[in-house]
Formats: sequence, structure tokens, C-alpha cells
Amino acid sequence: MQKPFQILLVLMLFIVGMSACSPVSTMETETASAPPPTETQLTTATETPALSPTKTIAPTEVLTPTPDTTTTIVFTGVIVPARCVQAGVDAAGSADYIYDEVREILSGADLTVGVYNAAMSDQVEMIGCQSSWELVGTPNNADALQAAGFDVMSVATNHIMDCGRTSCGYTSFFDTLDHLNRVGIQTVGAGEDLAAAMQPVIVESNGTTFGFISLGEVNERVFADWETPGIAVLTHFNLMQAIQELRDQVDVLIVMPHTGPEDYPEVTPQQNYWARNAAAAGADLVVENHAHIVQGYEWIDDVPVFYSLGNFVFDQIWARDHQQGVMLEVVFDGAEIVDFTFYPTIVDQDGTVHLARGDERQEIIDRIEYLHLELVEE
Repeated sequence: MQKPFQILLVLMLFIVGMSACSPVSTMETETASAPPPTETQLTTATETPALSPTKTIAPTEVLTPTPDTTTTIVFTGVIVPARCVQAGVDAAGSADYIYDEVREILSGADLTVGVYNAAMSDQVEMIGCQSSWELVGTPNNADALQAAGFDVMSVATNHIMDCGRTSCGYTSFFDTLDHLNRVGIQTVGAGEDLAAAMQPVIVESNGTTFGFISLGEVNERVFADWETPGIAVLTHFNLMQAIQELRDQVDVLIVMPHTGPEDYPEVTPQQNYWARNAAAAGADLVVENHAHIVQGYEWIDDVPVFYSLGNFVFDQIWARDHQQGVMLEVVFDGAEIVDFTFYPTIVDQDGTVHLARGDERQEIIDRIEYLHLELVEE
């Protein structure tokens, strides 16, 4: 039998041996021996788990509008608000009625171009509805033209210095230019001297620049020179110079000669001479006027030439063909002519312009086409 002291000693040694063989937990080992976690490790350990990827939506394509390169120009025949037309304007208190029926066509074009073959002034006595070679109207005719849609006006015409009953020097001439410019209508073909009269009008429309020149050869009394007001004189030298100086400045060059005898439907050699020279020098379009009746048209070296659009506003009711005219609509795509259309018209003694209809409309178109064929077959 062992003694109590010996038994106690054996028990104590057994307990110590068991403690030395027991395993140590992983947590205790890392805590005791591993260095403190870095900031990056702490951040990584606490990040929110990544979300499932979202659907990517492609941005909507923004379409750039295609630029409109189409330009429509409407040309009219001669405009003469004088004598009986002016009497009608005086009675109405306005000249607006003249263009009411054709206003939509005139104002609907990108550019509207007329030929003013009269004077306008408030310093000249009106003669009323009576026969006279003097063709003068009041300044409110300019306002009516602007309201109708006109942008450019050829004034290289033979009645641009008319003065009514008595001489007025250059008063009515300058009044005419001033009143047209006052309402924003650009004038071409006349000025304070020849250099000014020769200046073109340049207009931009839908990315294309259009240049206009106008010269006249009717009535030497209104011709400008280097020191005298008047119109640009239609000579070969002046025509060539005007075209050459303008050609590189514009995409489309339009020549508007005031030439040819009155009342004669067939194109004269003189009219054809100016058209051929204009085309050869670089014109893209030629629109002549002065005959007071419609004439034919043709192409010269791929340049369209329209010889006369007749009367647009005038009191010449003594012959039906003098009441008849056409508005010419020319459509450009950029600098290229792609189409043209005639709108036949009839004018009353008081100047009211009507669209020709039915048989009369066809009569005017047939006459123009017949005269066109005559030119082509020559």
C-alpha cells in the first residue's frame, strides 16, 4: 500500500503530461503569431460582394438632318404700275390687290425676281388713267412688291427715269431705287454712275450663292456713264466684264438683259446675240425681257435662255397677247438646274394679276412651245 504523499505526486505528474500533449486551436495560433492585418486586407475582407452585371443599353443614334440644297427662283415679266394701274392703286389706297391671286407663288419661292420698267416717286404728279409715254407710280408700289415676296428687281429698264408731266431730272430715278431698297428689295442694273450700275447682286440660298447682273440697251436717255446716273449699258465689253468679275464669286450666274423690240413674238438676231455671248462668257441662266409679250426659249451650250416673259403688271389691254404673261419658276439642286415651270398669267387694266386658267392657260403654253420649236429648228 502506497503512502498518500506518493499517490498525490503521481497524479500531479499525470495531469502535467496530458496538458503538454493537447493540440492548440488555429485561432489561438494566428492571434498569437500573425502580424496585424494591413488596411488593404481589412478593406478586402469587408467589401460588399459584387452585384450581377447589368444590361448595357446602346445610346440612341442621333441622325444629322440632310441639308436642303434645293432653291426655287421665280422670275416675272415687266412690272409697270403706272397710268391706269396707278389710278387703280390710288382708288384702292394700296397696291397690294395687284398680287393677291399670285401671292402664294411669289412668296413661296426662295427668291423672287422682277423687272421694274417704270419710276416711282412722291415728288411727281400722277397723270391718272390716260395715254402717256411717261410711266410713273407712287412709292407704295414698293411696299406691295415687298409684301408679295420680291427679293431682287432688275432696273436696267428704259422707263426708270420717267417724270410724269414735267421734267424732274434724276429725282424719280433715285426715288425709285431708294424706295425699293427701303423695303429690302435689292436692285440691279442702275446706279449713280456706270460703275455703280454695273454692280451685281449676290444672294445666298440653301448653301448656294446666286449672282445677278442686268444691263439694258433701250433708250439712250437713261444710259449711265462714268459721271452720270443711269442704267448699265448693254455693250459687248460691259457684258463680258460684268460676267468675268462675277464668275468666281458665285455658284450660279444669272444674266438679265433688257433688250429686243416691243410687240414682236419672234426672237431677233440681236436678242440671240446677247444670249449667245452671255452663255459663252460663263452665264448659267439668261432671262431677257422688254418685248411685252411672251417669246420662246432654248438652250445655248447647255445654258437655258428665256427670251421674254411678257407683261406681268401693265395696263396694255388693247391686245390680249399683251395682257398675257408667265411667271417662270426655275428649280436648282445646288448649282444645277433640275426643272422649270411656266405659270401663265392675265393682267387687268388696273394691274390685277390673275392666274390664267382653262383654254387661255393652254393657249399661252402652246404659243411658248411653238416659239421654242421655231428656235430649236433654226
